[in-house]
Amino acid sequence: MTETKPDAPSERTRNRLKPNTIGLAGVVFMVVAFSAPVTAMSGNVPVAVGYGNGIGAPAGFIVATVVLTIFSVGFVALARHITAAGAFYTFVSRGLGKPAGLGAGVLSTISYMAMEAGLVGIFATFSQATFLNQFGIDLPWVVYALIVIVIMSVLSYRDIGLASKVLAVVLIGEVALLGIMAFSVLFHGGGPDGLMPEAINPVNAFGTNGLVAGSAGIGLLFAFWSWVGFESTAIYGEESKNPKKVVPRATLVAVIGIGVFYTFISWMMIAGNGAENSIARASGSDPFQLIYYPMQTYVGEWGIYAMEWFMILGSFACALAIHNSATRYLYAFGRDRILPSFLGRSHPKYQSPYTASVFQSCVAALIVIVCFAAGVDPYGELYVLVAILATIALLASQVLTSAAVIGYFHVQRRHPETRNWWRTMTAPIIGGLGMAVVIWLLLTNLDTAAGAASETWFGRALGWIVAGLFVVSVVVALIWRRVRPDTYERIGMTVFTEPTTDPVAGAASTDAGERR
Repeated sequence: MTETKPDAPSERTRNRLKPNTIGLAGVVFMVVAFSAPVTAMSGNVPVAVGYGNGIGAPAGFIVATVVLTIFSVGFVALARHITAAGAFYTFVSRGLGKPAGLGAGVLSTISYMAMEAGLVGIFATFSQATFLNQFGIDLPWVVYALIVIVIMSVLSYRDIGLASKVLAVVLIGEVALLGIMAFSVLFHGGGPDGLMPEAINPVNAFGTNGLVAGSAGIGLLFAFWSWVGFESTAIYGEESKNPKKVVPRATLVAVIGIGVFYTFISWMMIAGNGAENSIARASGSDPFQLIYYPMQTYVGEWGIYAMEWFMILGSFACALAIHNSATRYLYAFGRDRILPSFLGRSHPKYQSPYTASVFQSCVAALIVIVCFAAGVDPYGELYVLVAILATIALLASQVLTSAAVIGYFHVQRRHPETRNWWRTMTAPIIGGLGMAVVIWLLLTNLDTAAGAASETWFGRALGWIVAGLFVVSVVVALIWRRVRPDTYERIGMTVFTEPTTDPVAGAASTDAGERR
């Protein structure tokens, strides 16, 4: 290993994040908060039930859990050997080469940067409605949006430990509220049709189950969509305790834990309504009734008020988790001097990526202000379109990462102690194909996924935008290889040894044998 030589200790400190800040629980909280359980259950499940696989929607979560767990097998194999805030950017650079790595990094960075603005939009929508309904306060949505951007910027200025504690409190509240509803239905023996075990029969994930115009693909799409963000475990490797163990464990805990939880909650939602009522409410004028009805019937009126607040808090937690992910990708690009180097500085005291965080906050605020001035609907257009853009881009990065696992362990033949036919070959192939199928489902069902927003020029161009970003990034990398070889060499170069409690130790390093 050859260690980079910073000019002075202060420079070294500015080019790494604070190690040993969060443990297994902290990383899991960050990832599950990203998934926003209340938002996923209240927003995604009604679409799956009303227009996808009907009462088989919970079974769709079982299928998604299996596929994502298989994908994670190869993903965590790489995470055991590569620790870097760049995650997909660094993984793909090391496994498939720098041009593809730059492409994956650009897709991931743009995804998280845009998705933050989208989540701020849905936070503002929920806040505006709740404050109007409960307090009679009527403010423009942009006010709530800018307030939450400032709050996230303040929380992210410190090390990741503070943000993880805030997210933990919100997440525990979300899980507790949904759990109270689900167990209340369970202990009552379900609704008019009982507990409906057929809802979790995996075979029903691939059928329409009573829907006249349903599509099983829509149901599976929205099941997978509910997991967006689980891959961000690797982003926190530099700041976690013993990342070679924490990141793999956190990934599998998050994927399997989210899957079991989503399956149970969606199953009880359907059981609490009954088969016919579930489909009618999910496809009706107020699809939130799919979760509101069992909440009110089996928990009480207070559950509805709590739901409204946790939809706000959950979207805030999700936006904060996304902000942290976007910040660390910008930081990784800045540290490698692919983007301006000021983005790659860490705070001299907190060792947080504070300059990247402030920059990301400014970008999110600019997007929000422009959308407000243009009269864009913060939920129906801003949130929906950037969420779909980010989902396509992140799924594409996951496909590239699956290929990178094979390239790293089998083509380059690194780490024979980890390499085997299942973990680093078969699982990545199955996982990568699964992600590719979800991309196809999303693109072919875009009108249902995006609704009216799919008819906008941006909606129609989503697939081309993602493909264009990747192709342009690869071309730029190839040009740099010829005319700016020093910049090309820095693509995906920074990985870290095991962090220690010494802020100077565990310095950024590059393995000469792994440069491509």
